[in-house]
Amino acid sequence: MPVENEQIARAQQIRNGLDQLKASLDYDEKKKEIGEIEEQMTAPGFWDDQEKAQVVVSRIKALKALVKPMDEIIKELDELDVFFELGQEDEETAAEIPAKLAEVEKTLQNLQTAALLNGPFDANDAILTINARDGGTDANDWAEMLLRMYMLWAQANGYTCEILDRQDNEEAGINSASVMIRGPMAYGYLKGEIGTHRLVRISPFNSEGKRQTSFAAVDVNPDIDDSISVDIKPEDVREDVFRSSGAGGQHVNKTSSAIRLTHIPTNTVVQCQNERSQHKNRATAWKMLRARLLQREEEKREQQMSEKYKNLAKVGFGSQIRNYFLHPDQRVKDSRTGYSVGNFHEVLDGGVQPFMEEYLRWRVKTD
Repeated sequence: MPVENEQIARAQQIRNGLDQLKASLDYDEKKKEIGEIEEQMTAPGFWDDQEKAQVVVSRIKALKALVKPMDEIIKELDELDVFFELGQEDEETAAEIPAKLAEVEKTLQNLQTAALLNGPFDANDAILTINARDGGTDANDWAEMLLRMYMLWAQANGYTCEILDRQDNEEAGINSASVMIRGPMAYGYLKGEIGTHRLVRISPFNSEGKRQTSFAAVDVNPDIDDSISVDIKPEDVREDVFRSSGAGGQHVNKTSSAIRLTHIPTNTVVQCQNERSQHKNRATAWKMLRARLLQREEEKREQQMSEKYKNLAKVGFGSQIRNYFLHPDQRVKDSRTGYSVGNFHEVLDGGVQPFMEEYLRWRVKTD
């Protein structure tokens, strides 16, 4: 079978789409910046300041997360040209072209989705916080199920997770938890998960086997470094020191190392208990507070810039963004985008990426 004109046209469309993407993402500038950073990382003394070095490492990871797939698709298109040439004479080679075209088109589609992550903090690591809401013990159990879902998603996508704070419920599940998720574009993907998540199922905690509706709230903040200025007056922050609770070995409940910070003007509360050192917990808690307040300011700025946001679903603890059904049928549906999956357990086992990508595309349409 000879190479078809339709296949050649599809390959050209991919090239055109890639050229547009390279221009919109400043591909050449990003390649140049990667080279400069790699040179900087080999300089003597670079690793002496670990915190500063990690900021640079995070930056180059974010750059490579966009540039590397582009390099790969450029290489795939060059290989495709060879297949087109050989396919004119060899039927077996020509038969492989449709599958290779589909593969390259899929790579381009993923790149186009990643290109939507263009917010000022989208490339940053993320601090994910989950709180049980209405629904009693079912809500506590539901909050823990969501925690597991996001950690499985993170692991599947090559991110690392660190529990910053976890408050277990006495009967089952958790009252709340905060997790640091590190990796390229972690905040960019997770920010669409902010809001209330609703679960409908037959309650395992109800002896009568009745259907129960429970709620858990998800909040996400970008992890920011010290170069980002956030104005916080020390007198506006109350610090409470308390003993850590929950899993963690014999040491946890013997020292008052956990830190809770309350920003009084906004009633913003953060806490950290993952370290044995009170000093480290305090430093992490302040980082969490700065991130939370920065996000509040960013949301205010966006609302002022566009009246359209008045018509969008409210982002925050008061909004219901997604419904998860285990009864009477199994499905998960996003109330903003309308995107739905018929396999509840697949989503809860970390398969939440399609919802994140659909949200990114939806935001472009509604902005």
